[in-house]
Amino acid sequence: MDELTDENSIAKDKLVRDIAGEIVTSDSPEKVIKKWRNIFKISQKNLANELGITSSVVSDYESGRRKSPGIKVIKKYINTLISIDMKRGGNVIKTFVKHDSSSRPLSNAIIDIKEFSSGISIYDFCKQINATFVTKNNQKLNQKIYGYTIIDSLKAITELSFSELIKLYGMTTQRAMIFTKVSTGKTPMVAVKVTNLHPPIIVLHGLNMVDEIAKRIADAEGIPLTVCRFDSVDKIVENLQKLDH
Repeated sequence: MDELTDENSIAKDKLVRDIAGEIVTSDSPEKVIKKWRNIFKISQKNLANELGITSSVVSDYESGRRKSPGIKVIKKYINTLISIDMKRGGNVIKTFVKHDSSSRPLSNAIIDIKEFSSGISIYDFCKQINATFVTKNNQKLNQKIYGYTIIDSLKAITELSFSELIKLYGMTTQRAMIFTKVSTGKTPMVAVKVTNLHPPIIVLHGLNMVDEIAKRIADAEGIPLTVCRFDSVDKIVENLQKLDH
C-alpha cells in the first residue's frame, strides 16, 4: 500500500480511536475484539504472531476467559490489525477512509443504519425480517455480517450524483444493504455493479416481482439477493433493532 496521504492518515487515526472507544465502552469487549479481527479477515494465529503472543491468549480475550486488556494493549492490537491490512494492500483501511470522507447529506437517503457488536449470520439476519432468496447464491448462509444500512432507493437514485452514490454504497462493506421503494430491483443492482461493490447480501423491499436482469447481476457478482415482503419499512427497522441485543 502506498504511503498514506495526510487526509487518509487522519482518517486512519480516527479509525483507531473509534475501534478503541468501541472496545473500551462495550459491555462485551470480547465480542468487539473478535468482531474487528473478523472484519479485517485476520486469523487468530496470524494476529498472535504479529503481536508476539500465543493464539490461545487471543482466543482467551475473544471468549472472555481472560480479563479485557488495558488501553495500551488494545491500541497495540488495533495498530497490528491495521499493519497487517496495510501489508495486504490496505483494502479494509481504504474502505473506512472512503466512509469517513463521505459527505453528510447522504444521510437523507439513509433510513436506518446499525453496527452489530458481533457478527450475525446471513441466515439469522434474513430470518429476522422474513427475507426469501431469489438467486442461486445461497451458499453463504453462515457468513457473518456486522451491520446493515437501509437505503431509500428512490431518493438515493434520483437526488444523488454518481460520485455520491459510490460513497453511499461504499459505506456498506460487510454490511447488509436493504433497498426500499424499488419497483423491479434492476436499478439498484445495476448501481451496485457499476460501483464494483460486493456486499455480503442485498435485500429488496417494496416490489412484487424481481427483474431477471437484477437476478443475473446478483448471480454474476456472487451476491445473495433476497426479498422482504413486510408491509412497511418501519416493520423492518423494528425487527432489526432487536438483533444483537
